[in-house]
Amino acid sequence: MLLARVATMVALQVQGVAVAWHVVQRTGRALDLGWVGLAQFLPAAGLSLFAGHVADRYDRRAILRVTYVAFGLLALLLFAYARSGGTSNAPIYGLLLLVGTTRAFAQPAGSALAPELVPPQLFSNAVAWSSSFWQMSSIVGPAVGGALTAVMGDFVYLVAAVLCAVSYAVVRGIETVPARMRETRITRETLFAGVRYVWKKKLLLGAISLDLFAVLLGGAVALLPLYAKEFGADAAGLGVLRAAPGVGAALVAALFAWRPLKRNAGFWMFLCVFVFGLATIGFSYSRGILLTMALLFVTGAADMVSVVVRQTLLQKETPPEMRGRVSAVNSVFVGASNELGEFESGATAQWLGHRAATLVGGVGTCAVVVLWAALFPDLRRADRLDLNP
Repeated sequence: MLLARVATMVALQVQGVAVAWHVVQRTGRALDLGWVGLAQFLPAAGLSLFAGHVADRYDRRAILRVTYVAFGLLALLLFAYARSGGTSNAPIYGLLLLVGTTRAFAQPAGSALAPELVPPQLFSNAVAWSSSFWQMSSIVGPAVGGALTAVMGDFVYLVAAVLCAVSYAVVRGIETVPARMRETRITRETLFAGVRYVWKKKLLLGAISLDLFAVLLGGAVALLPLYAKEFGADAAGLGVLRAAPGVGAALVAALFAWRPLKRNAGFWMFLCVFVFGLATIGFSYSRGILLTMALLFVTGAADMVSVVVRQTLLQKETPPEMRGRVSAVNSVFVGASNELGEFESGATAQWLGHRAATLVGGVGTCAVVVLWAALFPDLRRADRLDLNP
């Protein structure tokens, strides 16, 4: 299961670097990078609640198999369009809409299946190990994607397709039968059950929304192609810049796998998100590629603490029959912080310039941390991350 998710993550990262580089090479406009993120967010926002219900009702392994096949086919279509010599970005945005649709179904199914494959007493440690491998893929993916784009050009999309085929093959080998929800049909009551559950559980609402607004405002990864051009870097240089946050995140995840975070989880979450904002502010002032890489490393390391705490709380506080729908709510928030954040960064950079947009985002992140610490005292006081049997 872990191998399948990592292979897919690397595939999407490789594909993402290639798409961003090809788009910015066509126009050089920050707003066009924003459209890349928005195209992937819109279907996720519209379909995630339904996808979460599907993950709780049907075999989660089958859902993952279908989505991995879809990811591979879309990579092949991106390759076909790139080789056709088309000059418009519109077909790319259309294919990315389908990528976002596929992710809407893959995320809740994968998240809900994971706890069923791990003993409850080992789940917190498993999250750390999973996050470590996940972040390693976020290092390898952009770095390899940038290097392959520089060397292979359009053929880089074929690499993504092959990795998706690997994911499919791995999931076919999973024999564990997942839990099913009790409801037999989709109703408005069951469709919005995850939303109601998160709204009532202020601990979860605070954790998920903190990540939403912090990364939505502070995430400047979408603007890295502009920074790379400013530094005189090529596609390989862009890949290295995009990999830097993953290096920091992977090291923190490996540390947690070795020595799990046992106490004061809420405090560390708030502190590290604030550090994420400060590093983003520093990033906006950086004029050298090495300092920029170091600051991106810090953002990734700080964000990983939030990821481990949020993901563990999500599974700890949610009953098995609800995990698909609650994971779907989380995926909407995460998608908003990532893909919608890319659009926000691109639009703001088009208006203010990429450095001013990064500065405003970092300041906004720090402000959100202070406000959320006051609004969600239960999250601030969250202590242990053990998953109850």
